[in-house]
Amino acid sequence: MIIFDIILLVVAVLAGGVASISGFGIGSLLTPLLALKIGTSIAVAGVSIAHFLGTAFRFWKWKQYINKQVLLSFGVTSAIGGLAGALLHDILQNTILTIIFGCLLAFAGISGLVGISDKLRFSGPVAWIAGALSGMFGGLVGNQGGIRSAAMFGFDLKGKEFVATATGIAVAVDCARMPVYFLTQGKDMLSIWPLIVLASVGVLIGTEIGIWTLGKIPEALFKKIVAGIILLIGVFVLVHG
Repeated sequence: MIIFDIILLVVAVLAGGVASISGFGIGSLLTPLLALKIGTSIAVAGVSIAHFLGTAFRFWKWKQYINKQVLLSFGVTSAIGGLAGALLHDILQNTILTIIFGCLLAFAGISGLVGISDKLRFSGPVAWIAGALSGMFGGLVGNQGGIRSAAMFGFDLKGKEFVATATGIAVAVDCARMPVYFLTQGKDMLSIWPLIVLASVGVLIGTEIGIWTLGKIPEALFKKIVAGIILLIGVFVLVHG
């Protein structure tokens, strides 16, 4: 029990730090770890609390950098898609879906590293559709951030603007999906409150460290770093799946 708690805290700090640099990573890293102990469904619901606290703190720190146009197009439909995915999570969640998700992340990461994603540009209806699809797929597997950040390569955003906008969208998605988790799995979430508190503390610590680190990353390297993280998360999801 103590060993697992220590591992959970360390991974939560790492997840918070990664999310502050790339705009995602909390659910991607914490959900599989908690799932080993309590099962995937309740892990997704429990991690949503730590995820919300970390993203809300990051949102407060970076809110002045948010791109409102992307937030109100891609972000709105992403939140709607995330809600739909959360509602369908218990019905459709399976290993095959997780493997497909991991492959998508790996492909997006490789595309970002080799520069293919630099040629993508989303605008108008395409931005709305991309938001809805990424939100729904992420909601189904409980790891929305990775696929959302991959899709956001389609917008010409600078480092802080990218993370701040991704964070604003993540807060909206959390507000949409968390009531569903509370209504459907509230008792189960209450039964694991010590794990949720520990994960939340670790995420907040990691978030503060990551915010400081992001300010030190050269703009030219930012997208490559995010693409690398997306690739690593994709491989991690595939191995776990």
